[in-house]
Amino acid sequence: MKTTGKIGFEKAPVGERGKFIFLFSFGTALCLFGFFQAPVPEIAAGLLRIMTEPDYLISDYMSVGGTGAAFVNSGLVTVLFTSILAFLRIHIRGISIASIFTVAGFSFFGKNLLNVWFILAGVWLYARVQKEPFLKFIYIAFFGTALSPIVSQLMFGFHFPPLIRIVLGAAAGISAGFLLPPLAAAFLSVHHGYNLYNVGFTAGMVGTLYVSVFKSHGFIAESRVIWSTGHNAMLAPLCAAFFLTLIIAGIFLNRESVPSLRSLWRNSGRLIADFVDMYAFPAALINMGTTGLLAAGYLYFIGGDFNGPTLGGLLTIAGFSAMGKTPVNITPVLLGVMLGSVTKTWSLTDPPIQLAALFSTTLAPIAGEFGWLAGVLAGYIHSSVVLNVGVLHAGFNLYNNGFAGGMVAAILVPLLEAFRGREKR
Repeated sequence: MKTTGKIGFEKAPVGERGKFIFLFSFGTALCLFGFFQAPVPEIAAGLLRIMTEPDYLISDYMSVGGTGAAFVNSGLVTVLFTSILAFLRIHIRGISIASIFTVAGFSFFGKNLLNVWFILAGVWLYARVQKEPFLKFIYIAFFGTALSPIVSQLMFGFHFPPLIRIVLGAAAGISAGFLLPPLAAAFLSVHHGYNLYNVGFTAGMVGTLYVSVFKSHGFIAESRVIWSTGHNAMLAPLCAAFFLTLIIAGIFLNRESVPSLRSLWRNSGRLIADFVDMYAFPAALINMGTTGLLAAGYLYFIGGDFNGPTLGGLLTIAGFSAMGKTPVNITPVLLGVMLGSVTKTWSLTDPPIQLAALFSTTLAPIAGEFGWLAGVLAGYIHSSVVLNVGVLHAGFNLYNNGFAGGMVAAILVPLLEAFRGREKR
């Protein structure tokens, strides 16, 4: 399919304008749902609390600012980030959808209307220094907002004079964003494209650097788990309805997409597997809905909590189902985490493990490439690694599973390739 990179109609089931309408509608729906949950003054007060409190892992915005404010925060950030793509006249691909859904998801626990812009400014500054167009690094900028909590912590978490806090927070965010583009490109080779959250791995490295500096000067943030419960009756049906809508919409837009799913589900998902470009937007929608339903079903099956952080996990899974994840390659990884609950000292319903299971699907390409057993092994190992690497960046990298996934893939993939090569000989 020939594309121009401009917003307009194409000879395809869904043109560029249709894809933008989908993303804008998604953000708008989040906002509207939020406004149905609470009156405007309460939402405004909740948004202020969300923007002015430290929000490193785990900080559930449904608890910090209320359900209505959390949804409105996510919706507004989604609409604004989609507007950036529209302004830059970017062709909507799988990575576009993955980035927007990830931003939307993490805007329930860590990203907000204040702290994300400093990371974007840093990436923009890097582009200017390199005399490159900003759109070349736009997705690194979007995913790089994983480091937004650094901004919030310095601005609102330490006892400095207000002006110093603002300057330090802005400087940290901009400098972190500036570092991300060259490092993200370099670190891709570490995990060979088998960790879908590549920028999460990069952000973990950068976050570790910054936290080391903080700690060496005596500035240590206490660990936290702000985790709301009691939303399952409302959010579980909402998630099911949303993912079913994606499936129905994909079938309605192009019934010919259904047969192509067989080919899509055989794809390993290794970076960069862009399902929108490879199989068209309707097929990607069906895959997003199917994978999202599977993940939501897993969460419901184990008796987990539907709240801000787990919504973030579900939306991230759905987003990356436009560029890498399928029901086939995430299932073994989830089974690996479930197996871990049998032999390890934690329960599947522990908050960090609920998140670890959902976000461990960053390693789905391992299952897609090397088979189910390898996927189970990856999930099993990941569930241990992810609980220990967070101390390095102190929760200031929101994509902690991307950091852990990069480590697991860097070690596991060469071993899997070595034994596969031996079998072929």
